[in-house]
Amino acid sequence: MPDLASHYLEEIKRQLRGHKRMGEAALAQLEDNDFFVTLDPESNSIAALVKHIAGNARSRFTDFLTTDGEKPDRFRDQEFEVSASTTREEVMRWWTETWFHVFSTLDSLRPEDVQRTVTIRAEPHTVMQALNRALAHYAQHIGQAVFLAKHLRSSQWQTLSIPRGKSEDYKTANPKGFSRGAHDPKA
Repeated sequence: MPDLASHYLEEIKRQLRGHKRMGEAALAQLEDNDFFVTLDPESNSIAALVKHIAGNARSRFTDFLTTDGEKPDRFRDQEFEVSASTTREEVMRWWTETWFHVFSTLDSLRPEDVQRTVTIRAEPHTVMQALNRALAHYAQHIGQAVFLAKHLRSSQWQTLSIPRGKSEDYKTANPKGFSRGAHDPKA
């Protein structure tokens, strides 16, 4: 049986891969202009959410074990500003860079690193706490992007999980796997 720290590292990677897949499945359904829609002046576009996640991931996961997770060259407020010249391709590049930073760092961690201390904005966190913080943060924003994508695509939306009204059909066809959703690698 693997030790708890090894299991934790595998589980955090599994969870993040699931959120990555869910986000990609939502982004793939969008028209180019959908990336830049906001519902009101206080909401963020999908492009802004992706830009923010990318800025956060670059800051948090660059030199993860050795430098503060809030890098001096990060300007968080600018992550929510998307220019009129921004393209879908640029947004997708930000998305790809996000996961490069995250998974490169995760793949470099060893079980003995899980209890090490890192800092975020000069506050100490164990590696486990820092990774859990990132998971929750990215899940929140990916969920916002999925919600907005579903809203924008409306009747053209293709569900990322069990279709509405089909739970019983799924449960009958998959009695051992009913609790799995689109974010699960076995789904």
